Amino acid sequence: MVMQITDSDRARIAEAISTAERQTSGEIFCVVSGRVSAYLDVSLAWAAGAALLAPIVFTPFVLDWRWPGGGWEAAHQAAAGATTAQALALYALIQAAVFVGVFLLTRIPAVRRLATPAGVRRGRVREAALQQFLAHGVHVTRERTGVLIFAALDEHQVELIADEAIHAKVDEKAWAQAVDALTRELRADRPVEGFSAAVALCGQVLARHFPPRPDNPNELPDHLILL
Repeated sequence: MVMQITDSDRARIAEAISTAERQTSGEIFCVVSGRVSAYLDVSLAWAAGAALLAPIVFTPFVLDWRWPGGGWEAAHQAAAGATTAQALALYALIQAAVFVGVFLLTRIPAVRRLATPAGVRRGRVREAALQQFLAHGVHVTRERTGVLIFAALDEHQVELIADEAIHAKVDEKAWAQAVDALTRELRADRPVEGFSAAVALCGQVLARHFPPRPDNPNELPDHLILL
């Protein structure tokens, strides 16, 4: 997915975060990643599988194949050995060609997305979101009330992670509306509207359970992180 997020867009998202956080002691942190993984292992798996299956598919054609010789068959062992060696060489050539072809094919972004199992993509996005959650200290707010909103553009997935104090009070279903809003707007190439809506909805959930304190410092940066 090709998506342009300008400095002006980031400023608008930062303002949405600031507005939401004025109503709560919770903290909201937003990250956008172009792609969370190169998925080389997926391409290699498809290429290896196709290369292993290639001899099975092409065996009938290889067995019927004859080297030029006017249809005459060699009657001595040396000729038979040469034919076997030629067949094995052809198998190896087919396997190598199939491996390289499938590997290169699955490096095309659209094909790679289709070739990667949904569970693998979800797992990689979740892992990347957790890494950002820890790397930016969303887990070390004073009352453990940080929320990460993470969007993976190439994977077309959104992940929301809430810290442990929030889990104790808020059901995970409460975040579904925010995730749906961001996903819908990203699909329409409207990232600012998507993040603004998701942030506002998260702010409403946090405000119900974690109202602002008399001293309500801003513990995390409000700006959008672009990876």
